[in-house]
Amino acid sequence: MSAPVRLAITLGDPRGIGPEIAAAVLAAGVDAEVTVIGAREQVADLPAARRETVGAWRESEHAARPRAVDAGLVAGRAVERAVQLAMAGEVDAVVTAPIEKHAVHLAGFPFPGHTEWLAHLAGAPEVAMMLASDRLRVVLVTTHMPLRDVPLVLTTDKIVRTGELTRRALTGWFGIAAPRLALCALNPHAGEQGLFGDEEQRVLAPAAEQLGAAGPLPADTVFVRAMRGDFDAVLAPYHDVGMTAIKVASFGEGVNVTLGLPIVRTSPDHGTAIDIAGTGRANPSSMRAAVTLAIRLASRSRTL
Repeated sequence: MSAPVRLAITLGDPRGIGPEIAAAVLAAGVDAEVTVIGAREQVADLPAARRETVGAWRESEHAARPRAVDAGLVAGRAVERAVQLAMAGEVDAVVTAPIEKHAVHLAGFPFPGHTEWLAHLAGAPEVAMMLASDRLRVVLVTTHMPLRDVPLVLTTDKIVRTGELTRRALTGWFGIAAPRLALCALNPHAGEQGLFGDEEQRVLAPAAEQLGAAGPLPADTVFVRAMRGDFDAVLAPYHDVGMTAIKVASFGEGVNVTLGLPIVRTSPDHGTAIDIAGTGRANPSSMRAAVTLAIRLASRSRTL
């Protein structure tokens, strides 16, 4: 029998639901050898093969919860350690619980999100964010930026590079021999032949042609078609159009997968939910899906 997949799970912001959803998943049993990484107080009682601590989440004298900067330091150091383990070959995949961007920025980690941060840590020249479920796969061409900046960044070359990353992942990780891609339009009605913007004709259509992808297709139909089985993945031109589609289709079951890294990394499709942490209301299903997919992708990576 082959050795079990070795998984590193970061607990995310110690004020959020990351520690409790990780605990729920681990308590139910995971078909992998798990290393949990987080605050000393939170990893101590988790069922895992190995535990690594990256600090404490001490409480302030004047607050019932730890200061944001302390939480950001714990979350940030956990991410760094997980990537270090993966790059050294000590784990096969990384699953990251949610972080709060403001907190990690305060702690001195100057990245807009996990995706860009992981690319930096792993030395990956090109990465992309995929949101995947059993109903839909969406890949974001641009991620965390103001909407007004998207048309300035959205180039034919960037779309093509993202599409190529997507095709490689679908073939290598997901086992799809001939992936069918679709490109979501930027403007309403795919620009209506230039009436509502010329990006479709000037930027998106040439990219779709180079990729052999369908589109650009209007946002109000392309995701529905993908869910019906017409496409294996949709390239979304900006963050919210892609995120809204996957969350409406599969909220609580979607998984964030970073494409282009030399390691497997997944995460749940939600945020820290600090407001409900500790209330017993946190749903671990997306974390469970992230762990399951990480094990599946890591197992497949071993055979490539």
